[in-house]
Amino acid sequence: MDSGRIAEHGFLADGHTAALVDRAGSVNWWCPPRFDAPSVFARLLDDRAGHWTIRPEDDFTSERSYLDDTLVLRTVFTTRTGSVAVTDALALEPGARGHEIGLRSPRVLARLVEGLTGEVPMRVEYQPRFEYGRVSAYLVESDGQIHGTAGNCRLSLRANVPMNLGDSEATGRFTARPGTTHHFTLGYAETYGTGLPAVPDADQVVADAVAGWRSWSDLHRDQYQGRYRDEVRRSAIVVQGMTYQPSGAIVAAATTSLPEQLGGDRNYDYRFVWLRDFSLTLQALWLAACPDEANRQFGWVARAMGRIGDAPVPIMYGVQGERDLTEHALDHLTGYADSRPVLVGNDAWRQRQNDVLGSVLDAAWLMRYYLDPMSPEVRHLLHDVADKAAREWRRPDSGIWEARDTERHYLSSKVQCWTALDRAVRFGSRIGDPDDVARWAATRDEIRREVLVRGWNDRLGAYTGAFDSDELDASVLIMPLVGFLPADDPRMRSTMDVVERRLSRDGLLRRWDDDPAGFVICSFWLVSCLAEAGEVDRADQLFAQLAGRVNDLGLYAEQVDQATGEQVGNFPQAFSHIGLIIAAGQLTEAAERVAGGVERTPVPAGTATTEGAHG
Repeated sequence: MDSGRIAEHGFLADGHTAALVDRAGSVNWWCPPRFDAPSVFARLLDDRAGHWTIRPEDDFTSERSYLDDTLVLRTVFTTRTGSVAVTDALALEPGARGHEIGLRSPRVLARLVEGLTGEVPMRVEYQPRFEYGRVSAYLVESDGQIHGTAGNCRLSLRANVPMNLGDSEATGRFTARPGTTHHFTLGYAETYGTGLPAVPDADQVVADAVAGWRSWSDLHRDQYQGRYRDEVRRSAIVVQGMTYQPSGAIVAAATTSLPEQLGGDRNYDYRFVWLRDFSLTLQALWLAACPDEANRQFGWVARAMGRIGDAPVPIMYGVQGERDLTEHALDHLTGYADSRPVLVGNDAWRQRQNDVLGSVLDAAWLMRYYLDPMSPEVRHLLHDVADKAAREWRRPDSGIWEARDTERHYLSSKVQCWTALDRAVRFGSRIGDPDDVARWAATRDEIRREVLVRGWNDRLGAYTGAFDSDELDASVLIMPLVGFLPADDPRMRSTMDVVERRLSRDGLLRRWDDDPAGFVICSFWLVSCLAEAGEVDRADQLFAQLAGRVNDLGLYAEQVDQATGEQVGNFPQAFSHIGLIIAAGQLTEAAERVAGGVERTPVPAGTATTEGAHG
């Protein structure tokens, strides 16, 4: 694959999994059962790992867009002889609408080809490769369908054009003319399940997917009325597409092993659910969707975490709450742009990352009115998380960026332990007795004193990434966002200036000095900090720069190369879109404060900047 094509992909979703389609009409990624299942198309990671292409025979240009308020993709190909449209959709359950979409999706990928002008010779290449490209199944034709089975995976392709079968691929040719429509439907089922894959008419799949996605969008059309409404709505649909609907869990990304640096080895599997994302995800859903989605998220996390013991709190899970996500390499794959290893699973699940404690209690505080009356299970969970923060905050950990070398005293982890205890104190008697609350308050204030002294570097004029460190880290920008310090505190404002000057270029903020690319959510954190500091024009300018970094479909990867503008990392990245939504909301609130002449009130130590703001 061309190394510059991560952002050339469109994103399809059905509430269980995702497919990625490039602008040349090739489906290069699909893991039909669920997000983290083995692929049947993985050309994204190796040319030999399977794809399904429908494209003109001759040279072409292409333009594409989502049908309004959907994740149904329409690509228009133009050649010297005419034009043709290909519409791609993952099927939703027929008739599913609103909050029901994605719960029982049939695992069907449909492609609809419509002639627009002139005559356009087209070709089809169908090359399924099972188990991440390890297995090529024999294809057989029966009852007008092409069937292929390998291991526990069965695919059936239905097409209304003639297809020629090889041992492990099928090809076809046809001509698209105005008024003609060509249908392709590919269904998945387990080999030893209850029957053959469903292969409904492609036009019905597309129509039902459009109606289903629009019904969800209609429920939330008026939820967000602030700045950058179109960008927020698109990001909200993307986050919904990243949701495994049976459980309500939102995966970090749809892919594995797309590199942070082309040719590099930091290539991780992001098809899992991180507690770190939890609080921010709920804020984004609160702003751009509705409390129903946020409430489901909280319920899922409470079930997944279970009781808290002496071991480190698991920091990530599978979409149904699985904890063992042991990592292994797929050595048979060359990797995207020769970036190896290609990994399945993620050994970060074994790490101690104390910042997740703050994410859980901050999310609970956000949802506090929906947790009333509080169940005994949730009360115990929050009490135990607070106790864990009080016991563990002095310990080094792997930090927010999941360092794999050694544990350190990361500032962001200390600050988030403060967040956990601050929110626990606010809950008060709802989760603890008076002795608990007093103990939590004392430890919270102790953490604050330590962070203010050992986190500050006089020489740099900034808070640094770890205690007693000389290294900058963009993660310190969370300090105003969780209420640890106001954004206009002199030392915090100096930190923002230094971080932006040293780590930013054209609005893209790297995490640390030798980070190979700008990290999208860090860049949006800077927007939020500037807005909170009252610098609305500057924040608005930076937001506009970042909003222009999406691909033509409004999608972000994890990072953007500061020099080339190329998107890198796993794609699409939920965290990036969540950052956009929250920054837009905070920018809107800050602009309203400025317009209304509302002065920012200094915040006493030990309280958050926005008491009750999310209630």
